[in-house]
Amino acid sequence: MTSRSPNVSAQTPRRPALPERAISRRLSALSTTTGAQASTTQHELTEEIEEIKRYEDFTTIDWVQDAAREQVRRRARRKHNAGVFELRGSLGWRRRLEDTYDAGQAWIVVTLVGAVIGLNAGFLNIITEWLSDIKLGYCTTAFYLNESFCCWGDEKGCPEWHRWSSFWLLNYVLYLLFSTMFALASASLVKSFAPYAAGSGISEIKCIIAGFVMKGFLGFWTLLIKSICLPLAIASGLSVGKEGPSVHYAVCTGNVISRFFGKYKRNAAKTREILSACAAAGVAVAFGSPIGGVLFSLEEMSSYFPLKTMWRSYFCALVATAVLAAMNPFWTGQLVMFEVRYDRSWHFFEIIFFIFIGIFGGLYGAFVIKWNLRAQAFRKKYLTKYAILEATLLAAGTAILCFPNMFLRIDMTESMEILFLECEGGRDYDGLCEAKNRWRMALSLAFATVMRTFLVIISYGCKVPAGIFVPSMAIGASFGRMVGILVQALHEAFPHARFFAACQPDVACITPGTYAFLGAAAALSGIMHITVSVVVIMFELTGALTYILPTMIVVGVTKAVSQRFGKGGIADRMIWFNGFPFLDNKEEHTFGVPVSQVMTSEVTSLPSSGLTLKAVEQLMAQNKYQGFPVVEDRTSKILIGYIGRTELRYAIDRTQKESLVSSNAECFFTQPAASVAQTTSVTAPPVTFDAIEDASGQQRMDLSRYIDPVPLAVHPRLPLETAMELFKKMGPRVILVEYRGRLAGLVTVKDCLKYQFKVEAQETSTHDPALEIRQEKLWSLMNHAADWLADKVLSVSGGHIKLGGGRGSNFLESRAEDPRDQFSPILASSSHDILDGTEDADDGVELQSRR
Repeated sequence: MTSRSPNVSAQTPRRPALPERAISRRLSALSTTTGAQASTTQHELTEEIEEIKRYEDFTTIDWVQDAAREQVRRRARRKHNAGVFELRGSLGWRRRLEDTYDAGQAWIVVTLVGAVIGLNAGFLNIITEWLSDIKLGYCTTAFYLNESFCCWGDEKGCPEWHRWSSFWLLNYVLYLLFSTMFALASASLVKSFAPYAAGSGISEIKCIIAGFVMKGFLGFWTLLIKSICLPLAIASGLSVGKEGPSVHYAVCTGNVISRFFGKYKRNAAKTREILSACAAAGVAVAFGSPIGGVLFSLEEMSSYFPLKTMWRSYFCALVATAVLAAMNPFWTGQLVMFEVRYDRSWHFFEIIFFIFIGIFGGLYGAFVIKWNLRAQAFRKKYLTKYAILEATLLAAGTAILCFPNMFLRIDMTESMEILFLECEGGRDYDGLCEAKNRWRMALSLAFATVMRTFLVIISYGCKVPAGIFVPSMAIGASFGRMVGILVQALHEAFPHARFFAACQPDVACITPGTYAFLGAAAALSGIMHITVSVVVIMFELTGALTYILPTMIVVGVTKAVSQRFGKGGIADRMIWFNGFPFLDNKEEHTFGVPVSQVMTSEVTSLPSSGLTLKAVEQLMAQNKYQGFPVVEDRTSKILIGYIGRTELRYAIDRTQKESLVSSNAECFFTQPAASVAQTTSVTAPPVTFDAIEDASGQQRMDLSRYIDPVPLAVHPRLPLETAMELFKKMGPRVILVEYRGRLAGLVTVKDCLKYQFKVEAQETSTHDPALEIRQEKLWSLMNHAADWLADKVLSVSGGHIKLGGGRGSNFLESRAEDPRDQFSPILASSSHDILDGTEDADDGVELQSRR
């Protein structure tokens, strides 16, 4: 998708007259699409090239060309269907049905995708809850029931649910073994079958919806492994959530199902609509919030979100939520475990404490983003080969630290359910609502907040399916509940103070559960830098109109604090960290430089004639550029058009397949003059067998129909900000720069990003040598600790157990690589595979299609 659609020349003076042949060629290119035979042939070629391009990994989709191809398809279909409705008999009705089916494919796909997403979410909820409870005990009446279902209706437990042992230490050991086993299984499956199933996937999906191709990331194997390993990762106790991966498996579902329908298999723009709708459905089933899911897709995921896409996103989220509600996985009618209802209002004096919670949310987000990126850098530099061992040890360490704490021991969603509840008429978890336990609970919640924050920093990014939504919400809920308990204690200590004058006597004034609820909203907003969708999600979770204003206040304060410490949430920062070419349409830039300062001036171009087939193939072998401008000749550089690398390769292969072509055949990128014969022209008889072989076959190759004669071109003095807006709004892969009809250079998204990070690097230096030294010391310490542990185990076992028996022999050493580990953060002064135009190179990592 490297060719361009009609020319947009901004602030470009009128060009002098070009040669008559060039003018007639451009006018002809704009009008010939209406011709019947030419249109049919061009349509067939476009379809074949598009099928090839679908499998080009780590490239970008040209949305301008994709839209132009769709217009060609529509014109061809309208012409094919001309007169159909005037026909009578079976032929007319058959074509009417075909046309109706083609028009309704979108709603069929959206309905199927939504239903499958809802079913998958329901089953994953059931499996996750059972695996999380099996670490603590089992049900004697039915082993497959978790504690909630086993003791249905009994809030304080029942005799049917048995702990594994009456000894606390033995339960501790079993909890540790189960956690380690679940993490080991999850990490092993991910690394063996689908490395792309690791992580959250939100940052990659943002880039894919924007047009970046990551082959296999949304394939069937990724969907299968993510669905299997996600419950294992959650049940292992790692401080990761399932809400982010829910978006990933939902989008995988949409991609897999849509490929069975021709309209979406051949059209990237149509597929983008489905992927945006699936992202909304993923959030909808994760939080039981269909409207919040649509707003999340609009606010966070999609760079292009027209009204049609919004309606389909709403319908997909509706179907997925309806199916999940029909399954009723918790037997309570709730779509998520931590859904809650409040029947008491709030008081205006509490706004002070709400603002305090909002400040915490902003500080939490900034702190976690900063230190998690450092942990990710350490992981990518030192732990890439030990992904399975890392996840296993993280789960073991988390289990050791979390089991003694009552709020860390249980699943995070169950923890939020407990913290959100009101004390009056609600469930009292281990004396949480009792006044005598108030200070002990506050200290326990403070410890849980600090410990969970540390565990999120080191766990998010390990090679298991891992989200950060629920861990952040659990941290915010712990902090908020602690603040609520302290405010409640303050009110009870000074009940007649003027500050609490709004409280009514004999009525509970402070509801700590609402503080936990607002803390969860603040932490989620702080880590993701989203606002409107968080408010709507929280509203749909509670159904309380009275708490919309406090939620808006908390989220607004969180957003203001977050903006002071950096732009973009953790998904945006992960895009930067992995080096994906993504221009965020939410950012505004003021560089004050023309596009000529950023463009590539030394451009490899193709002359319209005079180049042999051998020279063209040598040129393609010498570089990895995704396309080439076509000029009149390399001296005048009068711009003729643009041809993509895929189109050029396809044209050569097709011509060689159809007829015998000499390696010395001359390539024409414009229509040859009518007077020139298309047959072989030999000026001298061959004198050697090599010369006979070179001279045999066609001596001319007409490649004119494969070029784009009207590429997107701008003036060199066009402001860089305007060029970036063209990339954001129109989505071309490349913009040519021409001055008075002559090629001056070209600019890509990658050029814009390089300049952007160069400017940012000058303003704030990101290179920290001291940090690298500390990382080296930490890695050395980890190696010494591992060697000491191996020696101790070897000596205790009498030489029978040997840990780490040589490089390559360790089972826990990962051999399969995640393609994302090949990339690095985008820096102005460093080379980068994606940004240097080598994104289509295969380095031997697992890049094959898993569709």
